[in-house]
Amino acid sequence: MLSDPEVQGLPGKAAPTGTATALTTDPAAHQARESEVQARIADLENRFGDPHDPANPLGAAGLPAADEAGELPAAGERLLDDVVLNAEFVPTDLGGRLDRLDTLVRVMRQVFRRDVALGLGYGITSFMAAANVWTAGSEEQRRRTAELLLGGSKISVAYHELPHGNDFVRNEFRADPVPGGFRLNGRKEVINNADRADAFALFSRTDDSPGSRSHSVLLVERDQLDAERFAVLPRYNAVGVRGCRLSGLDFADCPVPDATLVGARGQGVELALRSFQITRSAIPSMAVGALDTSLRTVVRFALGRQLYRRSVMEIPHASSTLTGAFLDLLICDSMATVGTRAVHLLPDETSVYAAAVKYLVPKMLTDTMYDLSIVLGARFYVREGEFGLFQKHVRDLPVLSLGHAGSAACQATIIPQLSRLARRAWFKGDEAPQSLFRPREGLPGIPFERLSLASGRDSLSASLVAAADGLPSGSPEELAVQALVMRMLDQLRQLQEDSLNLSPLDRTALASPASFALADRYAVFLAAASVLGVWRGAQGGDDSFLADPAWVAAALHRLARRLGQRPADLPPGCEGRVHEEVLRRFHERRSYDLYDTPLAG
Repeated sequence: MLSDPEVQGLPGKAAPTGTATALTTDPAAHQARESEVQARIADLENRFGDPHDPANPLGAAGLPAADEAGELPAAGERLLDDVVLNAEFVPTDLGGRLDRLDTLVRVMRQVFRRDVALGLGYGITSFMAAANVWTAGSEEQRRRTAELLLGGSKISVAYHELPHGNDFVRNEFRADPVPGGFRLNGRKEVINNADRADAFALFSRTDDSPGSRSHSVLLVERDQLDAERFAVLPRYNAVGVRGCRLSGLDFADCPVPDATLVGARGQGVELALRSFQITRSAIPSMAVGALDTSLRTVVRFALGRQLYRRSVMEIPHASSTLTGAFLDLLICDSMATVGTRAVHLLPDETSVYAAAVKYLVPKMLTDTMYDLSIVLGARFYVREGEFGLFQKHVRDLPVLSLGHAGSAACQATIIPQLSRLARRAWFKGDEAPQSLFRPREGLPGIPFERLSLASGRDSLSASLVAAADGLPSGSPEELAVQALVMRMLDQLRQLQEDSLNLSPLDRTALASPASFALADRYAVFLAAASVLGVWRGAQGGDDSFLADPAWVAAALHRLARRLGQRPADLPPGCEGRVHEEVLRRFHERRSYDLYDTPLAG
């Protein structure tokens, strides 16, 4: 059974007393920086080229072909080498471009729009490994990791052992302390880029004692390893992300120096959970790009395909499905954007938000892809061209729910915190700063050292509670928003009551299915709070669609139904307004996410 170290009472770094990091920015400087980010994204998108050009190796013809061959597209790796994509994973004070997570997401989303496997296989594994170093590494480890990445190297992160899955506290891979260092023994399996990485972040048992202080993280360079005592295991054949080079590592009494230890000995579980707070929100947010491309593919099909003397788009069920997929994408993006921005603004609360994002967003992305596949009908089974690329995204996206932080592991992070939040936070406390919900607004730096393992605060929920009394109620759409928010508050009250009644056992990873259902309901509530916050944050801004109550009413309606509710029908204008935006962004070649970004095709 999966276990989460937070269940075992692992102590974390003391949470800061404030609810947000102070931020002052010069508007002109902020605008200049935003323009630079937009130019960087536009350059990457243009380099990828027109996806509908049959001669483009990074288009709808070339990418499925590379996937069929089980390889990452060579042209894609060359392109990402040329733009030094690894610089996006390196903090600015070490010579890279990483200063805020939402910018990293925006850049990587352009890669994931084309190929999830390329995004994971080229660099995200390196980012996951490096996050441990940025969080607790020595100055020399930080410098060396930056040097490796900026030089084009890859770093593998090795948590996984097949007998234990996500239960990494039970991992058996050993780094036995010896004078001057450690001796490595055992296997790590299903490791991305194990055969070509120049360094490995190894989650290792350094103590036989039970509990959360038995493991450590080591950063080991391939050149430090004795070739006679180290081997790369054969590659796995995967159903999804076929181009990723998944294999394993096998060590036999292999010595490494003491300087490979990241942070303190016995800090491995704490370090992993703190770094997860960065990656759990960021990676699902990147994957929103794959749904963006898939939605665009099905809209193109629905507009061009004739059935019963009219286009598929004119069939009410198809039209409604596409509108719903767009809403699901906006829900996912709102929640993931809030999660990534919370790392900067609410670092002591990010543990539960990041776990909720990593649990719910991949699940919604996968469900929405299935809905879209129904509209495609028989075209879904085509393995070439844009329909082949759609099918590839269908296979690739579920991988995000697996790995070192799968759905159950994320729920196991949430469950122990529910009763505490129910007692201390819900219907109490200060609401989150408005900048949490404004995607392009400035942010302070990433506070790696302030990430906390648990908190008794929930500013995101407090924002929805605080908003309830001040919502506008002039139009039918605004009245619908108001009614749906009141439903959500009723859900939070019920969630509070159920969480307070949890038995001690049901607050652990050995909890009953009912506790896991509570974690699911809480994640949906956080999604609703994120959606409402993004809509409120858009008031008075430049994006007339995000400021429109039609989309937020429709999104909250979908989330209420996801909770098993049967809310009243929406005003007639809601779905029409959202569908109009689906068509506008398709014809104008704009992304379907919160950023409404120009696309190459």
